[in-house]
Amino acid sequence: MQTGSKHSSLSQQLRMNASSHTGASMSTPQMASWLPMAGSADADLLPELGTLVARSRDISRNNGIAASGVQTLVDNVVGIGLRLSALPDWKTLGKDAAWALAWQRNVETLWREWTKSTFCDAGLSLNFAGLTELMFRSQLLNGDAIALPLWLKRPGSRFATTFQLVEADRLCNPNGQPDSATLRGGIEFDTYGAPQAYWIRKTHPGDYVGIAGSVAGEWERIPARTNWGRPRVIHLFDKDRAGQARGKPLISSVLQQFRQLDKYNGAELDAAVINAMMAAFIETPMDSEGLLEMFGGTDGVNDVMAKRNKNRSKLKSGSIIPLYPGEKMAPFMPARPAAQFEAFTVAVMRQIAASMGLPYELLLKDFSKTNYSSARAALLEAWRYFRSRREKLADYWAQVVYELWLEEAINAGKVEGTDFYQQRAAYTRSKWIGPGRGWVDPLKEIQAADVRLKSGISTLEAECAEQGSDWEEILEQQAREKAKRAELGLPDPMHPEIPIALDGTATEKEAVPGVVEEAADV
Repeated sequence: MQTGSKHSSLSQQLRMNASSHTGASMSTPQMASWLPMAGSADADLLPELGTLVARSRDISRNNGIAASGVQTLVDNVVGIGLRLSALPDWKTLGKDAAWALAWQRNVETLWREWTKSTFCDAGLSLNFAGLTELMFRSQLLNGDAIALPLWLKRPGSRFATTFQLVEADRLCNPNGQPDSATLRGGIEFDTYGAPQAYWIRKTHPGDYVGIAGSVAGEWERIPARTNWGRPRVIHLFDKDRAGQARGKPLISSVLQQFRQLDKYNGAELDAAVINAMMAAFIETPMDSEGLLEMFGGTDGVNDVMAKRNKNRSKLKSGSIIPLYPGEKMAPFMPARPAAQFEAFTVAVMRQIAASMGLPYELLLKDFSKTNYSSARAALLEAWRYFRSRREKLADYWAQVVYELWLEEAINAGKVEGTDFYQQRAAYTRSKWIGPGRGWVDPLKEIQAADVRLKSGISTLEAECAEQGSDWEEILEQQAREKAKRAELGLPDPMHPEIPIALDGTATEKEAVPGVVEEAADV
């Protein structure tokens, strides 16, 4: 019985020390000291958010690679702006296609009028494309982007809907209150985790202007929605975990790599500059004490050495350096920059590029060592990421702005929609077109698009949207160009072998059999 008891105790001890998952092992030397805290989403983030944001901004200001990465994301996700394609659900509304087309054109015309001006910005400095870019850039650098819909009637504008962008630092608990179950990161939540109100500080906590003013240290509580459901705050951020109240900067996970790489690059650059300034040493057999004794102190040594160096020839290509008795020339042969400098830097930059969702070649703008297949594969992977980010930006920012503006346009009688509040989803259905994907090999990709269209697995609308264009605008422009070519007696570029008559049709005399019929069918 005693022996069995010992074996049982030993097996229990072995089971305690062993682990089914090596990642959870507490006995191996590699894992024993790894004891991260298992906190909630906000407990892991909010206490350190200010430090992450400040360091993210500093890196983006002073590191060219970080600035390039952010700008690359902005250019490919936002570009020159997101274009509205209004698509009302006319079947649900009990209308027909002709009504939908007329409604769409009216809405898009009014939308362009409002978004191309700066009246959409409460500060009258940016149009809608500029606001969109700033919202997205703020989300990348700060983790959060905040906009407040306002109602400001201004001379020269037919719409009172405007938006004020707010720096994320101003969203914070009033008077430094600690986070609680209902107030976290400056946001009040209900028992289900839905935002109820946002506490916006009236001045930036780091602003030196007006710190001693009357509004310094004051907060304004802004409800998340009006009593009838209209949003009063647009809060854009990436939510990684359930219960997360705020977002974190894009480069949070590689801030250390950026910082260390900056230091390494700086050290190598300093070494290279010093190396370029030094060519050789001149060695003398006398020690420092002997020189001081001979020339009567430090000042005497400096005077003598200055006179000697003044008369000595400068070191340059092909020159002969006269030496004094006992002196000899020692060449300066530094080992900097390190032989592995480039390889090491590239390895770190690949980690940084992966964390930012960018191919290494696109982050560094260097395709010199990439072939066509690799470049296309990298860009396709990047395009998936860009498209995902654009869809989120469109859903949580552009679409919200569009719905708020459309509500005013309908209430003002500029757009038809008497049952808007009952059929909001049908009226506000839309598509957002971003910057074009571009082509690695235009000929191959145009041929592929042509095959997709002819095989029926794609549409002209989809193909045009991939390149940032509106298919209706392209067809309308083609019709205008065709009419102008007919007016001037120029051939159709689609069928250059067929002369065009003044009425826009092919002449019977020189028409190629089968081509006119095919063109007419198309």
